[in-house]
Order: sequence, then structure tokens, then C-alpha cells
Amino acid sequence: MSSLRITEIFHSLQGESDTVGLPTVFIRLTGCPLRCVYCDTEYAFTGGKKMPIAAILDEVKHYGTPYVTVTGGEPLAQPSCIDLMNELLKEGYRVSLETSGAMDVAKVDPRVIKVMDLKTPSSGELSRNLYRNIDHLTPRDQVKFVIGNDEDYDWSKATLTAYQLPERCQILFSPVMGQQNPTRLAEKILKDRLPVRFQIQLHKILWNDARGR
Repeated sequence: MSSLRITEIFHSLQGESDTVGLPTVFIRLTGCPLRCVYCDTEYAFTGGKKMPIAAILDEVKHYGTPYVTVTGGEPLAQPSCIDLMNELLKEGYRVSLETSGAMDVAKVDPRVIKVMDLKTPSSGELSRNLYRNIDHLTPRDQVKFVIGNDEDYDWSKATLTAYQLPERCQILFSPVMGQQNPTRLAEKILKDRLPVRFQIQLHKILWNDARGR
């Protein structure tokens, strides 16, 4: 069985997505080809340690929760990420994948819940969006827009319409912490009657930016 380079495996509350608040095991893979200006996991760009998939599964089992999130970095930058998620599915876990939207998701098993960013202008990585990934989204999946300013909001609102995203999957609007006022973003969503879920990163409220939380 193949191996992956892992930055950390930890047990916490899900801070985002439609399972927010649920105890979840996070498997953070090392490496990312993007450099978003607001990234809060730069420590996962390099380093980590090689772990066989069997050892990863053993550690996940230790925590006794059915929810597992594979994250990064950009987890799909390691091809064996697909093997890991398939093995987790075989073990009966509810698996979600946090991905940047810049890597092809065609090979991801449809039972995996994709939580996929579409990079907004202020991220600095707008050009990396792989829009053909939208064709692989299902109603169980979620597209996340990280909003840093008014330009991001207007671009995100236009993208919802251009790709008919609310008809495809769930939509998440999340403010960049310390940059976009969350109350103002919430008020704009209500004013424009957008069919989106507003979310604040729960883990940052509870534990600030503590690693492994």
C-alpha cells in the first residue's frame, strides 16, 4: 500500500462546511502549489513525514469518530491522496476533501464530499481556478468563496450566476479573518438574498490559530 507525506493528524471540531461543530479527524497532507495571500497553513507547505496508508488508518481509528477530513496544503498534489480516501471509504468513514479548486477532482470517488474553493481576486491565485471541476460537483459537495473585500464579494456573486452554482451544490461564503468584517458580509448576503451559507471559522474562535485545531 502506498505512502503519503503527512504534516499532522489531529482530532478537533469541524470548523467549516455543513458538518461544522462535529468531532472530526483531520489528515493534513504536506505540500501545496498555490500561495494564497491569506493562507493560514503555510507550515504545511514543506516538511511532514512519510506514512504508509495503513499507519494513517490505524491512527484515525484511534479517535473513534466517523468523520474524517483530508486537507492540506493541497491534498490532491499527492496522487496517493486518492488511494487514501478510497481506503477510508472502505472502512466506512464519512470522508470530506478540502481542496483548492486548482487540482483536477475527476478521480475523486463521488462518495467523498468535496469542499472546493474557488479562489477570489484578493487571494492572488484567481488564475489557478480549474473551472472544469464544477462539472464534477454534486448536491452533497460544497464550493467555498473566501471573501476579503468588496471586489471578492462582487466576483463571487457573479460567479454563482455564471456557473449556476446554487443549482449544483451548496455554497459557502467565508470572511477573511481580520480583513473582511463578518457582520458587513452577513448583511450584504441578506440584502442581496443570496442562496449561500455564511460561515465563520469556528476553530479560530475557539482556539485562535493554534496548530492542530
